[in-house]
Amino acid sequence: MFESEFCLDESIIHLNHAAVAPWPRCTVAAVKAFADENASLGSRHYLDWVNTEQGLKELLQQLINARSPDEIALLKNTSEALSTVAYGLPWQRGENVVITGQEFPSNRIVWESLGKYGVETRPADLDRGDSPEAAVLACIDKHTRLVAVSSVQYGTGLRLDLERIGARCHERGILFCVDAIQSLGAIDFDVQACQADFVMADAHKWMLGPEGISPFFCRSEVIERLDLKQYGWHMVADPGNFDRRDWEVAASARRFECGSPNMTGVHALHASLSLIHGVGMPTIEKLVMENSAYLIEQLNQRDGYRLITPQEAARHAGIVNFAPLNDTPEALYARLVECNVLCAVRAGGVRFSPHFYTPREKLDQALGLLDDWKGAINNTAYKPGHDN
Repeated sequence: MFESEFCLDESIIHLNHAAVAPWPRCTVAAVKAFADENASLGSRHYLDWVNTEQGLKELLQQLINARSPDEIALLKNTSEALSTVAYGLPWQRGENVVITGQEFPSNRIVWESLGKYGVETRPADLDRGDSPEAAVLACIDKHTRLVAVSSVQYGTGLRLDLERIGARCHERGILFCVDAIQSLGAIDFDVQACQADFVMADAHKWMLGPEGISPFFCRSEVIERLDLKQYGWHMVADPGNFDRRDWEVAASARRFECGSPNMTGVHALHASLSLIHGVGMPTIEKLVMENSAYLIEQLNQRDGYRLITPQEAARHAGIVNFAPLNDTPEALYARLVECNVLCAVRAGGVRFSPHFYTPREKLDQALGLLDDWKGAINNTAYKPGHDN
């Protein structure tokens, strides 16, 4: 079973996959083997490394239901992928980009930076209107060039209905860009169903991979619409012919990979995604959603805490955010970290993000610490002579 793939120290309660995930054993082994091979044989088997790189793109193709691995590039991170889109499009003064008001800075700053070209960034207030999707769509007008949203909001854990947004964008000829960093590896993601033109996500969260490598999906129909800002040997049509003086840009998404690949990251992510595919996304999503539902149910039963993550199950993914009523999230977070609970402070609350393999007993241990914290606060609050 997959449980044997995870070897966290018994003292650790890892509820922080929305930030940086631990590696499974297979990933550790793959990196060690790659390092040992490099140390003993150098690049003797470099062609095998290239085959692993291509295999990784095929695994990513399956993960997001792309039509071809040629629609996938391997970049450094989500921010680089977003910048490739933002600075690859030929903007006109007066055009606008619609985002949400809850975006991580990577999916906000890059669009705001286009202000120097006269491009407006419109953040939708997801707490207003009939639904979050309605709030996004209400910001669209005849000058909207692109809609850029996160599939799951990093702070609140809100899961958007991407198919609804994507359908409207497709109807109006608006490009659709999805930051899927809080989806890929946690819940099912289908680029065909949501009609996304661009999708990006770092490997080091729910995909259980390393930092420094990020899949970037670019739909084949729009690949040539992005102007290139980086050039090098790896992005040409004939990358192995170093003596050739004339050159042309690769027709595939490899055109966005200007130089040598991160082969260590390639081997690591290939191993992690092999595990994910072996377990199967239906199983992983089911277990992720069960862990989220359990935390939400338990938090709803406890006085002293307010749930920030939406209550509706259709809005859930792997993130559960809540706030203490009688103290600050920062104070609670500090206490949890002292007890080896890996979590985060986000969106005015404490964010838990267990993965599919997280044991139920670890969730219960974390919940027990919340009970202890509440008891300590109550005892302090009503201690005679205490200055409130």
